[in-house]
Amino acid sequence: MKITVVDSQKALAISRPSVKKVVLATLDFLQIKTDEVIVHFIDKAAICALHESFFNDPTPTDCISFPIDYPYEESGKHHLLGEVFVCPEVAVEYARTKNKDPYAETTLYLIHGLLHLAGYDDLQAAERRKMRAMERRCLEKKEVLLECVQKNLSKF
Repeated sequence: MKITVVDSQKALAISRPSVKKVVLATLDFLQIKTDEVIVHFIDKAAICALHESFFNDPTPTDCISFPIDYPYEESGKHHLLGEVFVCPEVAVEYARTKNKDPYAETTLYLIHGLLHLAGYDDLQAAERRKMRAMERRCLEKKEVLLECVQKNLSKF
């Protein structure tokens, strides 16, 4: 599977190999097969612009997902699950206010975005509970802990 990681932000050092491990472990756990996933790490200005363009809301958000191909579809053609845009700057700000690890928060945002690509939604209370429960299940897996928590905290 091709996992493209684009990092155009400066708020948090991102380990591309660790991101790829999180994506692989999460999709494996969800039993989703795809040929490609694209993950973008962008700054707050960029996430605000996307949020306004696609959701008519100019405020910052943690992540935005754009599903492309249905997650459980096997068409025989190239399957692009979609793109996830994550804002580590939002994670850093939130982590500071809650005394949390910004890498763990960024990992949660990435998993959240992948769950959206898998068809999970959080607009209604019942759907949100299901999605939060699945986030917790994904985070419990050892493989989804970003190595950069230990390796890059000094750069934070």
